[in-house]
Amino acid sequence: MVNKTLFWSKQLLPTQLQWQTYLAIMLTIVSWASAFAGIRAGLQAYTPESLALLRYLTASLILIAYALVTRMPLPRWRDLPGIVLTGFIGFTFYNVALNTGEEKIPAGTASLIVASAPIFVAIFAVTFFREQLKGWAWLGMILSFGGVALISVEPERGLQISFSAFIVLAAAIAQAAYSVAQKPYLKRYNALQYTTYAIWSGTLFLLIFTPGLLEQMPTASADATLAVIYMGIFPGAIGYVSWSYVLSRWPAAKAGSFLYLIPAVAIVIAWFWLGEVPALSALLGGGLILVGVVVVNWSGRISR
Repeated sequence: MVNKTLFWSKQLLPTQLQWQTYLAIMLTIVSWASAFAGIRAGLQAYTPESLALLRYLTASLILIAYALVTRMPLPRWRDLPGIVLTGFIGFTFYNVALNTGEEKIPAGTASLIVASAPIFVAIFAVTFFREQLKGWAWLGMILSFGGVALISVEPERGLQISFSAFIVLAAAIAQAAYSVAQKPYLKRYNALQYTTYAIWSGTLFLLIFTPGLLEQMPTASADATLAVIYMGIFPGAIGYVSWSYVLSRWPAAKAGSFLYLIPAVAIVIAWFWLGEVPALSALLGGGLILVGVVVVNWSGRISR
């Protein structure tokens, strides 16, 4: 009886390593979700471009220290052009576009639109890797696009289309392109190494906004500056380190399913941090997006 109890306790209770993995995925979710509210807070004193530069200067410095401590190898010369390009797409363009969109729309709403990125990953997989979608996957894509359309309409302004929502949608497409483009490089580098190289590359492009950042920093409030530095440390650096740890312990599909929690967490954080509550249409549209993403990913994209 005692042996049987010990057997079931070992099977049902998470081990220390499993608890560490769960803590790592929760750290990833909370840190990445908090970035949407952090952006809105930083935009009180910084332009979208300057905010992106300060955030990723902070992240790059932390990752340089990490790379030196762990003796991270440099990328191969032949891989540099592709890494630089994906860094521009996934960090330079993505962050400037997201920051620009969040000048007009709430943090929680932005997180719901960005949650559509897996749909565009599926589209790129069909286009570039010749995958075929099942019928359920097509239904999921239609639901997600319907959700984006619902968020993009502003009924309080006479059913006008929100241009800012489309800018955030462009950021989601960039995130999807980055996710697909990094696939061949992850055969030669681990997730943390590749992400570090891409962040450094994206930061180099952002350096063109240095004059604006130097002009805005002296007059920026301490709260705004601390919010941006926080994003560089946690969502920008620690979040990616914890995500890499999770990917080293769990299958990517299992880890990725937890990321569906980000919009819900982002809405709660924005509520407490900024006092923002998304409109009903944004919540309904976000719900459609998340349902569509789940259908696409859980139906199995490949038809047989």
